[in-house]
Amino acid sequence: MASTQPLPPPVAWAQRKNVIFLTICLEDCRNPVIKLEENKIFFKGTGGTEKKDYEYTYELFKEIDTEKSRSFPRDRNIELILVKKEEGPYWPHLLKQKVKQHWLKIDFSRWKDEDDSEDEGEGQNQDLEEMMRQMGGLGGGDSRPTLDDLEDEDSDDDDLPDLE
Repeated sequence: MASTQPLPPPVAWAQRKNVIFLTICLEDCRNPVIKLEENKIFFKGTGGTEKKDYEYTYELFKEIDTEKSRSFPRDRNIELILVKKEEGPYWPHLLKQKVKQHWLKIDFSRWKDEDDSEDEGEGQNQDLEEMMRQMGGLGGGDSRPTLDDLEDEDSDDDDLPDLE
């Protein structure tokens, strides 16, 4: 039996004028290798329920800023925020070659149409650092609320009768 070729991992993506959200959907991938270059991303890792080897070089449609782009390995996936080198119109597709890939999907939970971007309100005004902080990549441990932040002055259950 021939040795098995590494597979491209399942990927979901979405974009804004200035960033690409890329999610590599691979569970339990310990110590992935991720190399960001201006026009490509290299990924290598072992994961999933069957602990298969995955490897792929994504040749991007346009260039990204490797200094500002970040990756966030998590237990269930690996999230990347890729900062576009040139802010502007949406990319028509993620990869340089316009070829349908079975492993590449649109992340509809994050997708915004280019013409809808003006209607986003507050979301459009968030800067990159705030997005990364929300994803857990920047900021101190004190940035998340705790139960201690709740005040008991505003309790609605003061006048409730006892349960029998």
